[in-house]
Amino acid sequence: MTEMLFNPFDPAFRADPYPFYERLRTTDPVHVSAFGFTVLTRYDDVARTLRGNEFARDIEAHVADRPDDPRRARRERQRQRVDEGLVAKSILNLDPPDHTRLRRLVSLAFTPTAIERLRPRVQQLVDDALDRAAERGSMELVEELAFPVPFQVISDLLALPTDGSEQIREWSQTLTASLEPTADDATLDATEVAAGHMGAYLGEVIEHRRHHLGEDLLSALIQAEEEGDRLSPAELLSFVILLYVAGHETTVNLIGNGTLALLRNPDEMRRWAADPSLDVRALDELLRFDGPVQQTVRVPMIDVGYQAIDGSEVVVPKGTLVMTVLGAASHDPAVFEKPEELHLDRANANRHLGFAAGVHYCLGASLAKLEAGVAITSLIRRFPQVALAGDPTWRDRLTIRGVDHLPLALR
Repeated sequence: MTEMLFNPFDPAFRADPYPFYERLRTTDPVHVSAFGFTVLTRYDDVARTLRGNEFARDIEAHVADRPDDPRRARRERQRQRVDEGLVAKSILNLDPPDHTRLRRLVSLAFTPTAIERLRPRVQQLVDDALDRAAERGSMELVEELAFPVPFQVISDLLALPTDGSEQIREWSQTLTASLEPTADDATLDATEVAAGHMGAYLGEVIEHRRHHLGEDLLSALIQAEEEGDRLSPAELLSFVILLYVAGHETTVNLIGNGTLALLRNPDEMRRWAADPSLDVRALDELLRFDGPVQQTVRVPMIDVGYQAIDGSEVVVPKGTLVMTVLGAASHDPAVFEKPEELHLDRANANRHLGFAAGVHYCLGASLAKLEAGVAITSLIRRFPQVALAGDPTWRDRLTIRGVDHLPLALR
């Protein structure tokens, strides 16, 4: 029996995908998987695909429907709801010019200058969390720091209430499960239910805000207009849901994964704690080393050729799914020397693809780096002897990789 090189159901793969990425990259970097999509693991192939105009992110519009595709009926139902104006596609799943229009309307709120103004608030939230933990001498990182700080910041930005944080977190985790390439019908059904609940909750908030505008981002989005263009009600709701989910979900995992990487590389952690000049480069290295987003998909709009390991050409047909494995690309030794080692002063760490690339480069990258940078540096400089107080556990996900339990002893 032939060994399956790419098996996202394998518990060992989910626990530590990087050895599997390396095997794929060195033996079959343009891998046509048993699941019907092509898996790319080389840096150049992934970067080319993310930046190429011949690739689409709007899966529903461009994927070739097969009669035996189990998601065909679901896609048809979603297309009909979009056509009727009942829902709008997420900006994550749009291509230019629609993607360009929406991104232009909201991008001013996410410039590095605008995000830097949030630093005092982020620092206050982090310090408060560390003060509480210092009294006990211990901390569960995810529950006490990695989740509440980004959640509070995005809630502040949108001026949204935080009393339903646990329910919103549950909805968010259900929604991100739909990003898994292995998501089954039960998962996708649960996603639709969660989206309905979150949409109803945020829809009420948006309607109230229309009549009580403030200085917050939600009010700005309601009023956003450029060249006579506005967000439609469905587009606004879709974008606010995305901001609420993505505004904390990936940052939680960046803080968790980054802290664990440091704890497993204590010499590097001590170097960073003693040297603030490493702050920018170290964050990029953590994103490269074990980033929260491991893969994203594209659809070629024409037949596209990639070079196989033997030099021959592998043609990926128009309309088929291509999985670009960001985590594998960021560990490609052709770009990063000794990629399995953590080096916080790595000269080219900023070439990582942890935030994707091209027109879909993460809109919230500056915010995520600010929050993670403040959280991690404050932790390791206030508690230079911080250590694991138990075994970490991981979320059982392929796309969004992150620890969900990281107990710490603070000394």
